[in-house]
Parts: sequence; structure tokens; C-alpha cells
Amino acid sequence: MKKINLGIIGCGHWGPNYVRNFSTMPEARVVWVSDLKEERLTHIRQLFPGVKVSKDSNRVINDDTIDAVVIATPTVTHYKMALRCLQAGKHVLVEKPMTTAIKEAETLLSLASRCKKTLMVGHTFTYNSAVQAIKELIGQDKLGRLYYLYSSRTNLGPLRSDVNVLWDLAPHDVSVFSYLLGCLPVKVSAQGASYLRKGIEDVVFITLYFPRNIIAGIHLSWLNPRKVREITIVGNKKMLVFDDLNTANPIYLYSKGVIRKQISLPYYDTFGEFQYIIRDGDATIPKVAMKEPLTAECRHFLECVMTRKEPHSSGRDGLNVVRVLAAIQSSLEDKGRLKEVR
Repeated sequence: MKKINLGIIGCGHWGPNYVRNFSTMPEARVVWVSDLKEERLTHIRQLFPGVKVSKDSNRVINDDTIDAVVIATPTVTHYKMALRCLQAGKHVLVEKPMTTAIKEAETLLSLASRCKKTLMVGHTFTYNSAVQAIKELIGQDKLGRLYYLYSSRTNLGPLRSDVNVLWDLAPHDVSVFSYLLGCLPVKVSAQGASYLRKGIEDVVFITLYFPRNIIAGIHLSWLNPRKVREITIVGNKKMLVFDDLNTANPIYLYSKGVIRKQISLPYYDTFGEFQYIIRDGDATIPKVAMKEPLTAECRHFLECVMTRKEPHSSGRDGLNVVRVLAAIQSSLEDKGRLKEVR
């Protein structure tokens, strides 16, 4: 079986995880790693002595033996890097968000289609076993009609200067919510503040309006005393909490809800003629076989390159997430006014 030769551009926080994962897969060979900082390349040399390293990304892109490139560079560089790789005839896996502008995402999607190359985006949470289990529970109608979703993604740091907390963290929740609901929000609103760096919001509160009267809220912060990675989903049958930091039992399913019963009258005129009953049932813990989401993502990328199948987190999904983020950014700049998703 021919191995897929890989180049990985960007080896800061996330890049080494790609090197580690692809290096364990028999169908792949990591040939090149590129980063601007010498100390990061030294780290890769020590861990993976058989991998070539360079501070010049052109060494990776212009190597005719390279089949595919993984881009894990700063967000604002994603578009130019992905564009150069596609133009050089490479398959591309680019970290989230795919770009910071709708037009740029459309250009990449169109180019990948014309070149017949795989374009995949690293929406890693959609490869999370717990998120996939939640998708299955929703599909089985275990939660009933969905009312609302809420996520909290907070920590003290990291503090970035290239993008705000919206573009850093919201791609996770936007991609997960869209995956679970099978659709994009139609309208959004957002408010935030810049406390540490002027013009770069470090805390943002977002509201997403989905079809079927489903509402979703997202709280993002780099300035919080607690690291939280939690999603709550409320339906008319059951409620669910997903705690990504709880690796042993990430999902709790609550048999809780509110039952509205009409008193036996031929008509009603007042609120008092309704009786609301709180249903407070047991909490159960669905069994989830947890695996590293990035491993699943990397294997899927190789499969798509070899079979030409559409990736689960395709370039089109990446474009859709950028559309939502752009609308949220527009609302953020317009003091929270409601914006339609293009």
C-alpha cells in the first residue's frame, strides 16, 4: 500500500499533536515539519529524528513527493497557506477556523473543487466520541423536542494578539451545534468586551437563533478563574450535560422536565387555570468509549485522501462556520444588533 506523504506547517501548541498522531499510522509518513521558531523544530528533531524540518514552509509546499499538507499556523495565515498548498496540488487539512473572511473560504472551496483535492477543516469536536453519542441520542428522540442549547468555554488564557476570543474558541461550539442540529443558525447576536488588549475582545456572549424555534447561547472567555468546557442541551423529554473535562463520564442525562396539565374546565382565562408539574427524575450516565478525537480526525483525513470521499468536516462545513462567525463579529461590532447569517 502506498503511504501518503505528509507535510505539517506550524508546530506550536497543536502542530506536534498532528505529528504524533500521523506518525503512528501505517498508511501515512510525516516527511516534513515547518515552523518559524527554531526551538520548536529542535523539539521535533528530538522526538521524531526521521522527520525533516525547516523554517521555510516553501520546502514543504514545493516538494513534489508531498501528497498532503496539514496547516496548524496562526489563524490569520490559514487562507494564504491553504491557497498556496492547493495551488501546488496538495490535499489540505487546515485548522479551524478555515479563514477569517467568507470570500477567502469560498475561494479555497472553489479551488479545491477545481483541483479535485481534499479540503478538510479541523473541527475536532465533531470527531469527539461524546459529541457523536449526543448526536445519536438526539436522532433517537431521547431528549424529545429541543428547546435550547448552552455552552461555556472559559479559562484564564491563552491571550492571543492575532484574533479575539470569538475566532479562537467559537468555531468549536458553532461547528458542534450545527452538527448536532443538522442546520446553521439563521440569525445571531453578540456582545463582548476588551479588558486586556484594546480592540481584541477577551470575553464574548453569543446568542444563536436556529430553525424550529431553537435558541443557543455561548459564553467565551480568556479571563475566567475556571477552565470550563461544558455544553447543556434541554429538551421536553430529557436534559443533557456534556463536560469535556470529565474524561471518565463526559455525559450526564437527566430525566427532568416540566409537564403542563390543564385543569378539567371547558375553557381557561388565567394562568392559574394551568397546573405545572416539575418532573424530577434520575440522572443516568451513558457509556461512551472515549478515544482521542484528533486521532479519529487524522484517520478520516487519510481515508478521504485515499478514497476521494467528502470529509465529515469538509471545506463546505468550514465555509459555513466562517459565515456564522462573520455574522457574530458583525453583531459584536454593532453593539449586539441582530444579524442574519449569509
